[in-house]
Amino acid sequence: MYKKIWRNKNIRYYLMAGGVSRLGDVLSGMAFLFLAYDLTESRLHVTGIAMAETLPYLLFGLIGGVIADWVPKKKLLIYLDLIRIPLLLSVVVLYHFGALTYVYLFIVSFLIQSIGCFFNPAHRASLSLLTHEENRTIANSLYDTITRGVTVLSPLLTIWLLTVWGTIHFFTVDALTYAISALCISQIHLKEHRAEGKRSIRAVYRSITDFAAWVTSQRVIRGLFLFTFITVFFNTWVWEVGLLLALAEMSNQSEELYSILQGVFGGVVILTNILLPYVVKQMTLRIYLIGAVIWGVGIAYYGLLYDVRHFFIGCAIVGVGIPIAGLARVYLLQTLVPEEKMGRAFSSNAVLLYFSNTLSLGVYGLLATFISIQQLMVGSGLLMIAFSLTALLFKTVNSSKLSRRFSVYFFK
Repeated sequence: MYKKIWRNKNIRYYLMAGGVSRLGDVLSGMAFLFLAYDLTESRLHVTGIAMAETLPYLLFGLIGGVIADWVPKKKLLIYLDLIRIPLLLSVVVLYHFGALTYVYLFIVSFLIQSIGCFFNPAHRASLSLLTHEENRTIANSLYDTITRGVTVLSPLLTIWLLTVWGTIHFFTVDALTYAISALCISQIHLKEHRAEGKRSIRAVYRSITDFAAWVTSQRVIRGLFLFTFITVFFNTWVWEVGLLLALAEMSNQSEELYSILQGVFGGVVILTNILLPYVVKQMTLRIYLIGAVIWGVGIAYYGLLYDVRHFFIGCAIVGVGIPIAGLARVYLLQTLVPEEKMGRAFSSNAVLLYFSNTLSLGVYGLLATFISIQQLMVGSGLLMIAFSLTALLFKTVNSSKLSRRFSVYFFK
């Protein structure tokens, strides 16, 4: 199954470009934070760099989707990769001459992520143009497996770079990965339909509002966006912050344990990604909700039992639920959204994710001042389960009425 997909030259180069680019993103993401602290020794300034990585998606995410729908995707991807190379190398040069400042580091981080607002929707939308519908689940699974595997393995490269070359050359490696990514993308043959119409600021706004109006008329896409926002809101704080704080209460080796937990989670995600296409050939909104239920069970499990050993089991359960929901979401967007709207669909999805992340961190950060971490974990898991099960029950009760509207086949 996977061998057949890998033999396809276009998909092979697409996956190679995505994997190597993801490795560079992970390294430079850490390097920006490390250098910000080295330059300022201020937690506030480090937080500022973290915000520079998220704000662009809230500001330009929707615009990036419009541009991805307007211009030839292959050319756009290559140009954006090439633009990022001198930006990163400029940080290396200024560092070696002792002229690197926090302000410049902030600006480069903001620009790199802003470019990502245009690159990412075009890149994800391109996969639907390279695959037939029957192979899309396999291709998505393989892509997620490769990018997730790179994330799991990146700590080994991080340790080697820190030991031999130092933090600054994280940027050198990232620049190299963008060059390799551009070379791989140049080898892809991508059939695209050129979008017609005027190009102006007013047209950008109209394109965004037209897509929003289209989404409101599509029950599956509308529901998918809503469920994504809610599940990510319930997950972000308890996963990214709550687990680390809980481990800090239980052990003096919280950072090491957290890293190991992330490794276990990543391993389970990879295994789930590999096995899922053998079990599920065609993703539906129902599959997404089942994944969300499993996801919520994992959070509720490690919240209720609240012990290091059970944290590992709970994270493994989450590692099963997240890829099921994630692959279903990507498949539905690729299948139900017309080609000329694909970029806006993925950019809208990214904006929702970042907005939900930001809201979750803010709300839960406030709640954590007077509610225990365990209670927040349990509450989040149970609410995620309740919400997903209610949606599943609603679909079951109304299956005869909704099947005609929710069926992927209907939208072929």
